[in-house]
Amino acid sequence: MRNIVVSEFVSLDNVMQAPGGSEEDTEGGFTHGGWTGPFWHDDIGAHFFEEMSKSDALLLGRKTWQIHGGAWEPMPAGDPFADVLNTMPKYVVSTTLTTASAWRNSTLISSNVVEEVRSLKAQPGKNIVIDGSSVLVHILAEHDLIDEYSLLVYPVVLGSGKKLFPEGLRVHLRLIESRPFPSGVVLMRYARA
Repeated sequence: MRNIVVSEFVSLDNVMQAPGGSEEDTEGGFTHGGWTGPFWHDDIGAHFFEEMSKSDALLLGRKTWQIHGGAWEPMPAGDPFADVLNTMPKYVVSTTLTTASAWRNSTLISSNVVEEVRSLKAQPGKNIVIDGSSVLVHILAEHDLIDEYSLLVYPVVLGSGKKLFPEGLRVHLRLIESRPFPSGVVLMRYARA
């Protein structure tokens, strides 16, 4: 059985929205996009390569899939991270997309999400990674389908935005790793208790 690993950038107040750029996700009037930039360190990039080496599939919500695909699909071969993401199987959960052809090696999941994800977990293979995808993460957390949270916690409080954990859901976790980076970001890995 495969594990589902939620890998997120989060603020100290549990916000995961628009970490990469100011225009990335302004839903709900969010104006703090790009909040991770000042804290970048090469060790964070090394962490991503390590995490992806333990994975063989991505599971994404529509918005995150479109943002990632728009950035990575057009990149020419030879970029180490783009090569990994473009060749890896991807599953996009959406009720509005009619095709997943915009990003190579993608499969559309448009109904029975919980059952489809359970089926993916039951297949042999490495970890399945989710990043971004707040609505999908909430659904999977509510159905106890997330095995691990790999969180890069940033030393910033944003005050508003999309939250990693859904309101009212109680989740019991156990710490499996904690690693600080020189920029003040801390990797916190948690598994189900």
